[in-house]
Order: sequence, then structure tokens, then C-alpha cells
Amino acid sequence: MTAIAHAGYMTGRHLRALARQPWYIAFTLLQPLVYLLIFGALFEKASLIPGFGSDSYITFLTPGVLVMSALFTAVWNGMDILEDMKRGTLDRFLVTPVWRGALIAGPIANAAVSSLVQAAVIFGVGSLLGAHYEGGIAGVAVLIVASLLLTAPFAAFSNAVALTARQEETMIGLANFVALPLTFLASGFIPLDLAPNWIQTVARFNPVNWALEAGREALSAAPDWGLIGIRLGSLVVVGAVLFTLATSAFRSYQRSI
Repeated sequence: MTAIAHAGYMTGRHLRALARQPWYIAFTLLQPLVYLLIFGALFEKASLIPGFGSDSYITFLTPGVLVMSALFTAVWNGMDILEDMKRGTLDRFLVTPVWRGALIAGPIANAAVSSLVQAAVIFGVGSLLGAHYEGGIAGVAVLIVASLLLTAPFAAFSNAVALTARQEETMIGLANFVALPLTFLASGFIPLDLAPNWIQTVARFNPVNWALEAGREALSAAPDWGLIGIRLGSLVVVGAVLFTLATSAFRSYQRSI
């Protein structure tokens, strides 16, 4: 119970800090909506391409923007840790009896909450623009779960990098280096059947594409729950690896101070 209470306190602390940045919140919510509007308009006729697999590009695009937003929220999560390190807040917490896991769990939970809010806004606007799904509420729930299973591991990875590199410049460079290729080497904007063979091969090992495949499959009229389970399970495995990495980085940081 103490661990849960400490994790809850640290999560609340990060959420309160976020609430004091209304412009950041506004831009965080507006950015994916801009992607929906711009890409939706630019590639509106893409669904007419033979083999596209969807009769509406906005229907295809909305899950892609949702998962992309979850990834970007995650990879920037380490900036919170860097800010605490810069102010000496993290070091002060380390001399208190706070559960050490809460110092990592707090920022990650903050990223998860941000992703949930973004998902609600993106789905709402996507529906207004004409996106429609036969999978119903269950399909939407699976897509959101998949996006959270993507958010948490990459937020942990971001924290691991922050604790190791301890420099904003490194975080900025790595965030872009990780997020952009993973986003475009997946089926976020076009079906993989229309992509070059080498991209199709890379996408098979891309966690972003696993989240997209699980979500889109669940939103279809006749979901393959076996495939969905495999993709979600794969995300859990990636999460276990990256959480272990974050824990190791945190212990190294403790030993260094």
C-alpha cells in the first residue's frame, strides 16, 4: 500500500506541474488535430488507390495519429526527470523514505494520462471528420490499451536515457531519432501493402506497428482476437525489457551521487 501511495503522490505531483502549463497542454492537444486535418486533406483520395483496404482515409488515419501521439508523448517523458535533476529535486527525494520505484512510475503514469486525454480528443475529432468503425466500444478500448502499452515502455526508455545522459540536447536528439523513424516505418499513414518491401520487413519488428495492427484489427467488423493478443503480448514483452532498462539506469544514477 505504501508503494501505491507513493506512486500516486508522484503521479499527482507531475500532473499538477502539467496543469500549471496551459499553453503546453493546448499545443499538445492541438498538434495531433493539425495532423488529422492536414494529412486527412492531403491524402483524402488515397483510399481510392487499389488495395488501400479502407473506403475512408480519415477512418484509416485516426488510429495512426492516435498511436503516433502516444509515442511522441512517451519519448519526451524523460524531460520531466531532467528538470527534477536540474533543480536538485530528484536528489532530495532520494534522501527521503519514498519508494524508489515511484520516482520512475510517476512520470510514466503522467505520460499515460496525457495519452488517454489525447486519445479522447483525437477520436472525438476524427469522428466529427467522418471516421467510422464497426468494432464499436470494444475496438476503441483495445486501441487505447495498445497505445498505453506503447506509451509506458517508451516513457520508461526516455527516463532511462535521461538518467544516463543527463543532458537536454541528448534527449532532444534521441527523441526525434527514435520517434520519427518508428512512426514512418509503420502503417500509420499508408497500408503496408503499398509500402516498399524493406519497410514491410522492418514494420514486422516495430512496436508502433504492433499497436496499430492490434487497434485496427479490433476496430474491424470481424476482429482476429488471436492476432490482437499476440500484438498486445509483444508490447508487454517490450515493456518488461524497457522497464528493466529504466530500473537499471535509475540504480546507476543512485550510485553516482
